[in-house]
Amino acid sequence: MHRGEIVAVAILGVLLGLAALFWPSGTLLTVAIIFGSYLVASGIVRTTSAFVVPGLDPGMRWLTGILGLIVTIAGVLSLPNPFGSLIIIAFVGGIGWIARGIAGLVAGVRHTTSPRWFAFVGGGVSILAVIAMFLLPAFALRAFQFIGAMLLIALSVATLLTLPRSPKKAAKAAAA
Repeated sequence: MHRGEIVAVAILGVLLGLAALFWPSGTLLTVAIIFGSYLVASGIVRTTSAFVVPGLDPGMRWLTGILGLIVTIAGVLSLPNPFGSLIIIAFVGGIGWIARGIAGLVAGVRHTTSPRWFAFVGGGVSILAVIAMFLLPAFALRAFQFIGAMLLIALSVATLLTLPRSPKKAAKAAAA
């Protein structure tokens, strides 16, 4: 990447992080609308694939079509209530954490990781985080947003502070 592009992306990252911190409901609303639109688009693609992809057996064709319709309907239903779709995102994320927590606990029981206690702690924390997220999904989304905004700002500032020297300055330093 060109140095100017890196600077532009880093500055954009700082601005987006600040927007997420100081305009949280607007940021979450934007994410929700994008998510709902994505569901509609991906559902249409799945449904269309059920009809046009060659070589699918009938069972797979039906499954793909039905899943496509379900995803499309979920997207259409989430767009009028974007904040409701954020709750869906929290629950989907929670299901992933449950799987991660169970996998960690199983790894600890089966001695497939070292140290074992780390697998137990990681699995337990993951499952506890899911319980908290399911009980307080709106709070969990706000916490993710805050942490994400802080990380975006920190990484963008770090990028700006660790930029390599411009070729002209590097040549001057080498000549001196």
